[in-house]
Amino acid sequence: MTHTMSTLPSIARVKQLKGKRVLVRAELNVPLTHGKVSDPYRIIQTIPTITFLKRAGAKVIVIAHIGRDPQGTLKPVARYMNRKTAIGFVPELFGPRVDKIIADMKNGSAVLLENLRGTQEEEHNDAVFAKRLASYADIYVDDAFGAAHRAHASIVGIPKYLPAYAGISFADEYANLSKVLDPRHPFAFILGGAKFETKMPLLKKYVDIADAIYVGGALGNTLLKAQGYEVGRSVAEDVRGAKALAEHSRIHLPYDVLVEKRDKTTTVRLVGEIMASDCIIDIGPETAAYWAEELQSAKEILMNGPMGFYERGYSDGTNVLLRGIAKSPARSTIGGGDTVALARSLHMEKRFTFVSTAGGAMLDFLANDTLPGVDAIVKNERR
Repeated sequence: MTHTMSTLPSIARVKQLKGKRVLVRAELNVPLTHGKVSDPYRIIQTIPTITFLKRAGAKVIVIAHIGRDPQGTLKPVARYMNRKTAIGFVPELFGPRVDKIIADMKNGSAVLLENLRGTQEEEHNDAVFAKRLASYADIYVDDAFGAAHRAHASIVGIPKYLPAYAGISFADEYANLSKVLDPRHPFAFILGGAKFETKMPLLKKYVDIADAIYVGGALGNTLLKAQGYEVGRSVAEDVRGAKALAEHSRIHLPYDVLVEKRDKTTTVRLVGEIMASDCIIDIGPETAAYWAEELQSAKEILMNGPMGFYERGYSDGTNVLLRGIAKSPARSTIGGGDTVALARSLHMEKRFTFVSTAGGAMLDFLANDTLPGVDAIVKNERR
């Protein structure tokens, strides 16, 4: 493990914050429907840091991004945040209006600035952009673990100019995911979804760490294809090194699958009986039940990514595994947007040891033992 827990300085341990201007990089990239927040989970995660700073008498300036559209606005997010804690909103990042509002801030107040990705400077880690944002504050706090795998200005640029600390939610993600880097055994790893580029290095690393790896989703299709099975019209890729992984004794692939036939009806088939016109849409019921039973003997379980075509409602395989994990006595960590959404739709999120909101950042952290955003805090020279 690259970092020991004590090396991640948390804002929660900092005294004398009264009157200090604190710039908080929050994770507020939430889905909006008809201009309203449809899933507030990430907003709720960052509220403890904001309320802690307000109670300490700091002046809290919050920055974040939303979506990929430069025109995207955080206004609906500010509206939702106000249900939880009082926070102002300025629909811009720079300019006389922003300067005046920050200059006039009272101790214990908070303001949210407009979408960081309204300009290209954020993603290009532009030094002038980072320095301008840093000029607003005395201290920088990163509470956006879900964006910590991006070497963007608000993640790695600002800490060059300010003392940097982890927010409460960031420190919580880091502490819990660090435990997975030093797992209890037997350790079971369930990996689904697509994202081949991020997940293949993870498979290669964890094949030497986990006692069993269960692979479903498009990733499972890819490994079945590499083994020479017909996968028909299924989402699968030709990836170098996939055959060796597929045949590794610790990697378990589905032996029955739910397929959609050409006429759009569905049926369960054994993997050796898939037809060229079939499309795999989920792991089969036998596989799901057997894997869920196998999980009962694990002491550590990590799950990321759904087993089926989640976007089209095929979630039975994932649901069976989530119930199996919840029933197991193991320390359990689940992550990935779709996986977490399913757990929440089943009202089961409280039944896992840790639910990560980090998505891609979680995968990168587990693969590399660190992230650009973690390093920016750990190696900060201004503290």
